[in-house]
Amino acid sequence: MQINSNFFTKNLFQKPWGEEYVIFNYKNKIAVTFLKIKPDQKTSLHCHSIKKTGFIILSGEANVQIGIYKKNTFKYKPVSRLVFRPGLFHRISNKSRQNLYALEFENPYIKKDLVRLSDEYGRSKKSYEGKKYSNPIPKNYLKLKIPNKKKVNKYKFKNTEIYLKYLKNSKDLGRSFSKASVAIIDGKVCDKNNQVVIQSGEVIKYETLAILVRKFLIKKKLLIMIVKK
Repeated sequence: MQINSNFFTKNLFQKPWGEEYVIFNYKNKIAVTFLKIKPDQKTSLHCHSIKKTGFIILSGEANVQIGIYKKNTFKYKPVSRLVFRPGLFHRISNKSRQNLYALEFENPYIKKDLVRLSDEYGRSKKSYEGKKYSNPIPKNYLKLKIPNKKKVNKYKFKNTEIYLKYLKNSKDLGRSFSKASVAIIDGKVCDKNNQVVIQSGEVIKYETLAILVRKFLIKKKLLIMIVKK
């Protein structure tokens, strides 16, 4: 599936439910998309045939349908996390009076990998929005950058903080991020037989990551994104 990643990275996309843009693109392998869902709006009920997607809620309360049945809808508050395998249908709704904000992690970075089962806005048989629905990302919108190998990049959005940093070993865990969520952007953790325990594209609790890197081996360096209140 061919895409122009540069086009999707540089543009803001208007959706009937709100807007989204790529806030962080790691070597065209993994993309982090910033979602804004307006009050009383919802995404289509959709899945991805190739990519795995993860979410971290930044602000507001998300009602997330997991699978094709409405009864499997659950509420998630900041900084809750979810991960969807390829082929698993899902929908995010905002039933509050405030905007809902979330980060979406796409692995691999393929924007047009989209299959809609149903949609409130007549897009059931349409693919991902194109140039007609895009504009350059405003300069004042938040964008994340790859950190220096020995530094931590810190950002703030409303009541949440976002950190980008590298981990070489368990000693690099540094300060405690109790109750934070973590996305693995690059790298992997393996056992002594080189079997992968966790790798890029996963979204987990910070405490879980701390346990794994103390028990197993980090291959090269992990680039992680930490989100905390």
